[in-house]
Amino acid sequence: MAVLLSASLVLFAGVARAATLDDVKKQGYLKCGVSQGLPGFSSVDDSGTWSGLDVDVCRAVAAAVFGDAKKVKYRPLSAKERFAALQTGEIDLLSRNTTWTMSRDTSLGVNFTGTTYYDGQGFLVRKALGVKSARELDGATVCANQGTTTEQNLADYFRSHKMKYDIVVFEKSDEVVRAYESGRCDVYTTDRSGIAAQRLKLAKPEEHLVLPEIASKEPLGPLVREGDDQWFNIVKWSVFAMINAEDLKVTQANAAKMKSSQNPKIRRLLGEEGSFGRMLGLEESWAYGIISQVGNYGEVFERNLGSKTPLKLARGANKLWSNGGLMYAPPIR
Repeated sequence: MAVLLSASLVLFAGVARAATLDDVKKQGYLKCGVSQGLPGFSSVDDSGTWSGLDVDVCRAVAAAVFGDAKKVKYRPLSAKERFAALQTGEIDLLSRNTTWTMSRDTSLGVNFTGTTYYDGQGFLVRKALGVKSARELDGATVCANQGTTTEQNLADYFRSHKMKYDIVVFEKSDEVVRAYESGRCDVYTTDRSGIAAQRLKLAKPEEHLVLPEIASKEPLGPLVREGDDQWFNIVKWSVFAMINAEDLKVTQANAAKMKSSQNPKIRRLLGEEGSFGRMLGLEESWAYGIISQVGNYGEVFERNLGSKTPLKLARGANKLWSNGGLMYAPPIR
């Protein structure tokens, strides 16, 4: 039986059938699900301004749809809440450091639209513990987030190395960090980017050590509901536009000037040739709006996570394919 959830959202057999673009335009803003506070990815300051890589994905989609990156309302969600919020239409887009896995992609009625950050699970311990490797953690008590791949990866890692552990889980990330800092557990585990962010919240970050082992593959990226290919394509190509822009050396600062470029790849990207906006149901300037207001992928990375930020994360696997990384986008043509 179909269940009516809104004027244009119907769930049937767990799959959404919706004209999401029409709904977003009608409401006048994008409803974007983000974390409850993860520096570098999605966090809010005292003035109520959100920032981070995941936030910039939301802003990019708003720029593509409205020509205005500010037309976003952010919904902070716990790991436990995030999928239900998307499934029920509470949000239009989930951009919340979420790992792409087969089970999530095939059983939750959602579609991952691409990878915006390639990560891996790590382990944080106190230097005073005297541990130099995750292989020395037999019998440890580990703090982790509830309802995440972290729990499953932890079980796999300890099982594969014939080690035992006790786990303490919490719904909110700040609760996990507080429990670790208070000594309730020996180890804090999450994505290594998350460790870098949460470590900044500790009273004495320098007293803690990130162990060298990487326990998993964690491709993180935005999600939409299944059943609306147009919306899926809009979110997917908004991310691809930022990656292609970096590849073509189109930046936030030079985007306007680059509109007069004679390079056909740049002209297609910026809406000066072809009808690629129309293919998405958007204006031909959709990608220009993203780049001029949000920036290319490299700019987004450096602004939120790079060497001039508190996190000081290296690009690593998140470099462009042409620089030895994994960031690669299909061409606009």
